[in-house]
Amino acid sequence: MGHLDHAAYGWLTPVLSYVMASTGAALGLRCTVRALAATGSSRRNWLLTAASAVGTGIWTMHFVAMLGFEVTGTEIHYHVPLTVLSLLVAMMVVGAGVFAVGYGKDRSRSLVLGGLTTGLGVASMHYLGMAALRLHGEVSYDPLTVGLSVAIAVVAATAALWAALNIKSPVAVAVASLVMGAAVSSMHYTGMTAVAVSVSPSDTPLPGATALQFIFPLAVGLGSYLFITAAFVALSPTADERAASASAARHLGEGPVPAH
Repeated sequence: MGHLDHAAYGWLTPVLSYVMASTGAALGLRCTVRALAATGSSRRNWLLTAASAVGTGIWTMHFVAMLGFEVTGTEIHYHVPLTVLSLLVAMMVVGAGVFAVGYGKDRSRSLVLGGLTTGLGVASMHYLGMAALRLHGEVSYDPLTVGLSVAIAVVAATAALWAALNIKSPVAVAVASLVMGAAVSSMHYTGMTAVAVSVSPSDTPLPGATALQFIFPLAVGLGSYLFITAAFVALSPTADERAASASAARHLGEGPVPAH
């Protein structure tokens, strides 16, 4: 049985992965709040941005954490198509959950459906990403711990969507994002404790790409996307700000009342 190291670079990868998860959650919550205050195509666009932010944040969290994952006795490579598919799954399933909340008529039912869908999407992304591992040996999982990790994902997703529906102030959203980031990180590391690797030493070259060849550049690119999107959301006027601007413009357009 190979020795597993989940933090080969010390606290660097856990802390960075937590930052990515929290940033994605913060963006997702802010965009969902904006969406619920909007109508028509504006609501759809905000929800799409929320889905991409949360999906990207979760995926980046997972693979930044995986940069610190090592197994004694074997190198680790990643199957590129499966890794990319895990990113697409994260965005699509999170998008389904976010849209369920954004357009649902019954909020309680939408919250349950959205939380379940999004949580299962998070778990699917995690284990699909794990399926992309290529190493000299066999990977196995403890079913009970896997089940616990899936339950954490569903609870975390439901809590995040509840926050999007009920929390409006920026400070409260920031706190909720930190909690969501901790929950997503907990799901990841709980899932990783379910992993066992039976190493079969071999000189045969592994297929796929190393983490530094593929995962690291992609994670940097997606992390940059998150921070650029954060700047865009921060600079975009809220519905209240747009309404106030429109009201001021109308008053200016009326001009001074003529004297008689």
